[in-house]
Amino acid sequence: MDIVLVEESPVRFRIERRGPMRVPGVVFATRSLLPEAADDKALEQVANVATLPGIVRASFAMPDVHWGYGFPIGGVAATDTGAGGVVSPGGVGFDISCGVRLLAADIERDELAPRLRRLMDLLGDTVPRGMGRGGLWTLSGRPEMEKLLLGGAGYAVEHDQGTPRDLTFCEDRGALEDADPSQVGARAVERGLHQVGSLGSGNHFLEVQAVDRVYDEDTAAAFGLRPGQVCAMIHCGSRGLGHQVCTDHVRVMDRALRRYGISLPDRQLACAPVDSPEGRAYLGAMAAAANYGRANRQLLTQAVRRAFAAAAGVGVDLVYDVSHNMAKLETHEVDGTPRRLCVHRKGATRALPPGHPDLPEELAGAGQPVLIPGTMGTASYVLVGERGNDAFSSACHGAGRVWSRHQALHRVRGEDLRAGLEARGIAVRPSSWRGLAEETPEAYKDVDAVATATADAGLARPVTRLVPLGVVKG
Repeated sequence: MDIVLVEESPVRFRIERRGPMRVPGVVFATRSLLPEAADDKALEQVANVATLPGIVRASFAMPDVHWGYGFPIGGVAATDTGAGGVVSPGGVGFDISCGVRLLAADIERDELAPRLRRLMDLLGDTVPRGMGRGGLWTLSGRPEMEKLLLGGAGYAVEHDQGTPRDLTFCEDRGALEDADPSQVGARAVERGLHQVGSLGSGNHFLEVQAVDRVYDEDTAAAFGLRPGQVCAMIHCGSRGLGHQVCTDHVRVMDRALRRYGISLPDRQLACAPVDSPEGRAYLGAMAAAANYGRANRQLLTQAVRRAFAAAAGVGVDLVYDVSHNMAKLETHEVDGTPRRLCVHRKGATRALPPGHPDLPEELAGAGQPVLIPGTMGTASYVLVGERGNDAFSSACHGAGRVWSRHQALHRVRGEDLRAGLEARGIAVRPSSWRGLAEETPEAYKDVDAVATATADAGLARPVTRLVPLGVVKG
């Protein structure tokens, strides 16, 4: 499909409806952030998503958009469940409930400086990471796994892995209520039993940061952030369990396409009506995997707390935890009428505005923290949701890749990258040189430009900018 972009504003482009597209595509980006068609088929994927049955308003793409499985990463699409709207596992991704958790430590950057190496050594030695490796908590078998899949972060807190306050500042209070562990297959359970409390590999990380700049003092204070404060950011998801859940249900939906008379331009968009047996089964399994992801980050939070206590004698509080690979049933007004929608956010997060009923009381006046991590050696951002966001209150989740991992490996040596970062005062604890090279900052878009475009497009506005002090890489 030939993609023709119409510039509606410097940060908003439209892909006109053509062929089987049911709605237009909308890309929030500057020209410099747009994917290059020769190397990245993300814009074609935006148009493909616009063909899904029941899709409303538009197929949206965030400023960090890049090519993914079926949906682009940075893609947002909502389908009307009352009009045959579908749910597509490709609109969530393989790492279900992959998300970002931000923690604030009770210490300033200058105070931590002489203790930073000790802190990073502790984190590097104690945080499990890498492909297929173990976790901080081994579950005894399926019965205990099912309790975790229902309870999420709350199940971890019940077992002294955190505090009730942690649940207040976690999306969905740490667990989705409609989880159905019976829809999670035996292989998924087997893969997840030994991985609770682990980073995994790829772009996942645990980063120690400092608040470098404050754009909105009142909102920053509401989030518990101040200039110079040390923070920790955790980026990981549901590990092998979530990947297997996606794999299993994509196969089921692919076989069901003909039964529901669904024709797609890309089989990776395999889907089923939300209210069909296949749709309900997937949403139940997805919610269970999402709860696993929240429990995973809760265990890692406790590892961070132990390390800060041992290295610096200080406590750590949760600022917020938000997922960026999810499909949620939400009510939004479309064409003046409230509708029950299945909102897919793949590599995109919720960005709820002040006063939204899903916010905890403590954040109702400020709005939801929106977390945009950068890459090693670059900044990360805390933004806040704004009213008037027509992408179903969504924002981006990071900088977005511009090089493949293969390209990065051919251009960068992990040893050289670490030396360069250490020379800038950034402590690096990698799991492998190969994994480090694959995540070189040059492989990603400019996170400052992404954050600016997000703000200029009215998706979320900046609150603080964070800079890295040390990183533990998956």
